[in-house]
Amino acid sequence: MQENKNISSRRSFLAGPAAAGAAFSIVRPELVRGWAPAKLKIGVVGCGGRGTQAVENAMAGDPAVELVGMADAFEDKLEGSLKRLRGLPIADRIKVEPDKRFVGFDAYKKLLATDIDVVFLATPPGWRPLHFEAAIDAGKHVFCEKPFGVDATGVRKMIAAGRKATEKKLSVVSGAQRRSDPFYLENVDAIKNGKLGDVVGLYVYWVGGPVLQQRNGRNPKWGDFEWQHRNWYSNLWICGDQIVEQHLHNIDVGCWIMGGPPVSVVASGGAAWREVGTPVYGNIYDHISSDYEFANGVRMTSYCRQYAGGAYQQVNEIVAGSKGRMTLNQTRGGPGYVNEHTKLYKSIRGDGPYLNETQAVAESTLTCIMGRESAYSGKKITWDMIMNSKQDLMPKQENWTYDGKNPETPFPVPGKYQFI
Repeated sequence: MQENKNISSRRSFLAGPAAAGAAFSIVRPELVRGWAPAKLKIGVVGCGGRGTQAVENAMAGDPAVELVGMADAFEDKLEGSLKRLRGLPIADRIKVEPDKRFVGFDAYKKLLATDIDVVFLATPPGWRPLHFEAAIDAGKHVFCEKPFGVDATGVRKMIAAGRKATEKKLSVVSGAQRRSDPFYLENVDAIKNGKLGDVVGLYVYWVGGPVLQQRNGRNPKWGDFEWQHRNWYSNLWICGDQIVEQHLHNIDVGCWIMGGPPVSVVASGGAAWREVGTPVYGNIYDHISSDYEFANGVRMTSYCRQYAGGAYQQVNEIVAGSKGRMTLNQTRGGPGYVNEHTKLYKSIRGDGPYLNETQAVAESTLTCIMGRESAYSGKKITWDMIMNSKQDLMPKQENWTYDGKNPETPFPVPGKYQFI
């Protein structure tokens, strides 16, 4: 009972009717749960690889959806995505007319003003809170790619908007696809029901290769803001670092099994492969090791890294219990990518349970951020500290332009870096 009390107290700020979710889909205001037209109209914000694949997954997940609108900061990204989709067997359901293709940093607003039923939020994660707020205010159902922000200020906005989504009965499903993978659903449920006895330890890994989008450097035609977007994975304010952007999948599984976030973390990391001071490598780490502790004393060891040159790779979770251990690996073929869409549309139509995954995935995102902040600062970071953090990495501009300025963030060095 004391343990439950601690968890409840720790999560009181987050408590609300919303449940949890990672890319976001949007549905028009009049589309009340349990009622839907013969076909749902999809719009996508962010037409890179993830946004394009999300459309493919949606088509595979439900025969009665069609893409009618697209928005991206860059025209070449939008047109490239559209060309790819029109070359697939789903081409007959790609119905994006020229007046439904929106370009620029305000393109999301124009898309949300159309009659789409469903929107995917698949831009770099720094934009996620702004776009999600706008989607819920517009009365749309949402499929939201993970993570749910890059700083505590942004994630708190997500949580507030998620509560509003519940009030409006808007369905929200995330791109944390392990939550829709049959293997994970079966085995996490079994673990929670005592298959391994008491959980005594968790080990979560994303040990992979580097993500580097602009190996040849900067195109001289690109202004500062455009350059940071074209090379977004290397920039903290829009990426959040690997532990937030990518390793969330594994950390989310740990939080899911434990029923909520940890109470504290001590982490360390740095850049062993990325060349500090070279613009293309930006200002993020390429490895972080974290030691999380939950309210009941159980610890979760987290390790993520992105090394080049064919280094060892491992992406999975290992759960140790008093009666045994289990290794969790994503199902071959990734059925979760499709199932997350199927369950969203069932929620919208009332054919399945109402879903709002905002809360849980927001908590997992904050867990990742507290690990990053511990590694950057060299300090022990508690849940209360991260929930009260004033960090806000989003540029402060009324209007964003391709040559806009974004303050450079120095490479984080423990002892110099200040936790806010």
